[in-house]
Amino acid sequence: MAKDVLCEVSNCVHNLNGKSCGAEEIFVVSHRGRQANTSQETDCKTFEPTR
Repeated sequence: MAKDVLCEVSNCVHNLNGKSCGAEEIFVVSHRGRQANTSQETDCKTFEPTR
C-alpha cells in the first residue's frame, strides 16, 4: 500500500499542507466500469470540499 498519497486539490478537507492526502482511506473509481486506460478516466471519490 502507498505510504504517501500526494494531492494538490487545495480545497479538499483531507489535504494536508497543500500536498498530501490525510484521509484514512482513498476511494478511486473508473468512468469505464472496472477498468481504466488513463488517469483521466478515473475520479477520487474521497474528495470532500472545504467549507
